[in-house]
Amino acid sequence: MRTILWEDGKVVYLNQRKLPKQLEYVCCDDYQRIAKAIKTLEIRGAPAIGVAAAMGLALVAYNSRAKGREELLRRLEQASCVLRKTRPTAYNLFWAIDRVNTKVASTPGTVEEVRSTVIAEALAIGKEDLQTNKMIGINGASLIEDGDVVGTICNAGWLATSGEYGTALSVIKIAHEQGKRVSVIALETRPILQGARLTAFELKQDKIDVRVIPDGAIGYCFSKRMIDKFICGADRIIVSSGGHVINKVGTNTVSIVAKHYKIPFYVAAPLSTFDFNSSLKDVIIEERDPREVAEIFGRRIIPEGVSVFNPAFDITSPRLVEAIITERGIIHPPFKKEAENLLKLKIRPLNF
Repeated sequence: MRTILWEDGKVVYLNQRKLPKQLEYVCCDDYQRIAKAIKTLEIRGAPAIGVAAAMGLALVAYNSRAKGREELLRRLEQASCVLRKTRPTAYNLFWAIDRVNTKVASTPGTVEEVRSTVIAEALAIGKEDLQTNKMIGINGASLIEDGDVVGTICNAGWLATSGEYGTALSVIKIAHEQGKRVSVIALETRPILQGARLTAFELKQDKIDVRVIPDGAIGYCFSKRMIDKFICGADRIIVSSGGHVINKVGTNTVSIVAKHYKIPFYVAAPLSTFDFNSSLKDVIIEERDPREVAEIFGRRIIPEGVSVFNPAFDITSPRLVEAIITERGIIHPPFKKEAENLLKLKIRPLNF
């Protein structure tokens, strides 16, 4: 299935707020509607919001009536600013916007040539995402043995990308396609239950055995050796710090407990999630609406007047990560000299 795609000058995306009860596709032709969809988690997952932002810029170009190149560039910059402000943590969002704008800046010519460039680059980002995620799965499947039970948090499957495979769940799906007997234990992932609602939905669609557990049960499951390996995705990986992983809040806790019980903890992410420019102190951890914690499906569950702290992400130290699975291979620790190996890996050609 596809999560987001371009059809005849419009963007069509799967509204993840409605899953698993309703499979609703939304068709829109306004970049501001895309920005709202990203902000409200109708579109979510680091690779997916990168593709969505690029397609949002494509909508600006497609619908523009600009009479000159400079006017179109101004409109693209305005849209870029709006899209950048939707979510502050996931790096793919900024990577995709920068990639489109860099391509435009190097494209001289008419309004029509700029328009074509923006649309082509956005579509290329979406197509590459599909290829990249399959390669992550192919590379990571080598870590999965027949009979493994794999733990995961949040949703890092095809719903979190442009479709078909995903990142962490791509590893599981490819292993399953290879004939390995693999099953999954998915953390429910409070507060908005991406594990219970989305990961369970995906794996059921793919006919892969899955059980959902409360977030607080992960230590018990590790202690009873109910999980052989744990794989999560990432929203940003800070290269300068040696590979700190920013992912759904709760990931750091899982990594610490996994280390205690000697359970291999893996991260699966495309290189577009690797931030080669920022330091750890530059990262803004998104804080979301308190109602996500205070309410479940619109019904308040905590007393009125009680305050809420709702960080969307946390930071996992690279010393807790067994390996990072990318489309260009598997990176093993230790991550020394400000991730020299990652920088070398960045320039290696892809092998699809």
